[in-house]
Amino acid sequence: MTDLTGKTVVVTGASKGIGAATVAAIGAAGAHVVAHYGSDRAGAEAAAADLPPERRLLLQADFGDLAAVEGFWAEAQAWRGRIDVLVSNAAVMRADGGFSASPERWDAVWDEAVRVNLLAPARLLRAAVASWRGHGGVLITMSSWVVQRGTADPDAIAYAATKAAITTATKTVARAYAKDGILAYCIAPGVVRTRMSEDAAAALGGEAAVTASLAMGEWVPPAELADLVVYLASGRCRHLTGATLDVNGASYMR
Repeated sequence: MTDLTGKTVVVTGASKGIGAATVAAIGAAGAHVVAHYGSDRAGAEAAAADLPPERRLLLQADFGDLAAVEGFWAEAQAWRGRIDVLVSNAAVMRADGGFSASPERWDAVWDEAVRVNLLAPARLLRAAVASWRGHGGVLITMSSWVVQRGTADPDAIAYAATKAAITTATKTVARAYAKDGILAYCIAPGVVRTRMSEDAAAALGGEAAVTASLAMGEWVPPAELADLVVYLASGRCRHLTGATLDVNGASYMR
């Protein structure tokens, strides 16, 4: 089992899905965990329920408010004086902001996606690099297979575009700061058993239709992604930095 004892790990979007599974797995590996949530504190509490109180910190921040992002990082860092790993997972995906939407709705969906999926994680990325230069750290960005293949749902265009942008930003960190000991990875899941994917499936013919299109005939369990995050957080495979790791059950291969 990977041992993360002594490390402090920030997980954004920790109240459900991949984020919740990651908090539980990171905690089980012995780390201190900062679990970020937007409005669902109960979800974050449930995700961190098995961690002793001294190894968990639940922090609320609305990533649509960029000033709140700065405050979040400062409070997270102050908890133990250092952050070793940032798992950038929080994101929004709206199902009604595509080409058929009104101009007002189109703009609103894009504005939210840019703020939450790109500008907020980019600010966290910037803060992490500033604190890690000279002694290293690990950045793990939860990307998506839509970055490589495009999204099948045109209503999700803002989600796909902003995921592509933060993925490229993560790769830039990997390339620019490798000599500083900063490791940066992207995980690109396919269809994951989360509320977001379940809602998206409704626009693509329903869950059965989506499942039938997958090579394994099943959705990716969030726990598998969480286990991968734990391994990457350990820093045991340093020369994998800069990689995008596809996790989609052979449904899409580059």
